[in-house]
Amino acid sequence: MEIIITFVDFFIHLDKYLSTMIQNFGPWSYFIIFLVIFCETGLVVTPILPGDSLLFGLGTFAALGALDIKWLLILLSIAAVAGNMVNYTIGYFVGPKIFHRENVRFLNKAYLDRTYRFYEKHGGKTIVIARFIPIIRTFAPFVAGIGKMTYPRFFFYNVIGSVSWIAIFILGGYYFGNLPTVKNNFTLVIFTIIIISMLPVVIEYIHQRYYSSQGNLVEK
Repeated sequence: MEIIITFVDFFIHLDKYLSTMIQNFGPWSYFIIFLVIFCETGLVVTPILPGDSLLFGLGTFAALGALDIKWLLILLSIAAVAGNMVNYTIGYFVGPKIFHRENVRFLNKAYLDRTYRFYEKHGGKTIVIARFIPIIRTFAPFVAGIGKMTYPRFFFYNVIGSVSWIAIFILGGYYFGNLPTVKNNFTLVIFTIIIISMLPVVIEYIHQRYYSSQGNLVEK
């Protein structure tokens, strides 16, 4: 419970936490941020790490001069691409064994199944689309590995999706994060970003529940 409270507090006061981190760690902040972005998609067991909101916040601090926008774009693009590659490799070699097991420690099977359906529907484009959908983006490379998507094809979609995701949110924060309206309602803006990014997951869930219920009615 304490972990959940801390996690929520981090989102509510994202600007304060980032400010403290930059002040305390200086240049090492880039390394910490790199690890967070890498782990969010590189490790299939860490789907709830902050992504969109964190990038927007980093862009805001870059506009203030606390961080270098060029280094953020370069380093975090590398982190996002590398994270996906690691996740894909894990899925490619060990994913098939895990996918067919019901109880897997540290892995949410429901998220994995949902991502697999998403992948079946959208194919290779899933790697690009998923970059903008929390949770799905963590499992998409893993599922692509399970599906044995060819390495060159995955790498192509991976680079496009990763670089686009990093650029859109960091530059969004850089150019809009310090506008008076945004700055005075920063927490509300962060929650809006989270809600908007989660909408595809919610819509897909409702869609699946609806068709599942319709199927049950037909059987009856």
